[in-house]
Amino acid sequence: MRNSQQTIDKQSVRRRIKNRQSQTAKIAGLISLIAFITMFAPFLSWNKLQGNYAVAFLSSFVFISAAIVALMFRSRGKKQDKLISGETLIVGWVMDNATRKTYANHLFVNKKAKNIGLFILIALLSALIFGVFIFFMDEGKLLMLLFFVGIVVLTGLFAFFMPYYYRYKNLRGDGYVLIGKKYAYVNGFFHNWDFPLSGLDKVKIMNKPFRGLYLRYYYYTRTLRNEEVIEIPVNENIDIEKIVEKLIT
Repeated sequence: MRNSQQTIDKQSVRRRIKNRQSQTAKIAGLISLIAFITMFAPFLSWNKLQGNYAVAFLSSFVFISAAIVALMFRSRGKKQDKLISGETLIVGWVMDNATRKTYANHLFVNKKAKNIGLFILIALLSALIFGVFIFFMDEGKLLMLLFFVGIVVLTGLFAFFMPYYYRYKNLRGDGYVLIGKKYAYVNGFFHNWDFPLSGLDKVKIMNKPFRGLYLRYYYYTRTLRNEEVIEIPVNENIDIEKIVEKLIT
């Protein structure tokens, strides 16, 4: 692994880490192929879908969506392969079971607090918006109320379930940490900040709740600027200052 603090074996990394980005790209590609074929079924006389043009419309939507997902994850898969091979690797290490447990619990507490805050905000905004409609509507108040309850319930399920899901995944992760200039692989999750209108915003050393590396990167979507924070436990034999220096230069 060139220009890296070599604490893990290259062959071990390739053998243990599964490139789920490439796997997702293959699945999305297969879905897009099936959808592409289905698009033409309503125009062919030898099948039961003949004349059902709604199927063609829905299939075209699925085809475009799946094709975009396939291309996006294919690109991410290639980037992860470069990280796994050592081509873009700065440093890598393996978290032990105790460290992985501390990391998973820390992530769980943070995500749970953040999700509860978002859920309360969404619930209040929904109550305000739907409340105005229900108050001024002459008909359909019950239907509007059911929509409101449905949104709150679905949002609540997502907000309270996801932290438990991530903790479950992190406790059963492979423990590998690979840090590159524009990519990071942490315990089964791949991050990258090399696409247009994105970048590494902040890098610093952490001391609590564990000795670690704090990374914050940003990216733009239709909701404008978004930020993602990664807090990574670092083994005692790793020089964090050197990692920070290489990431900010």
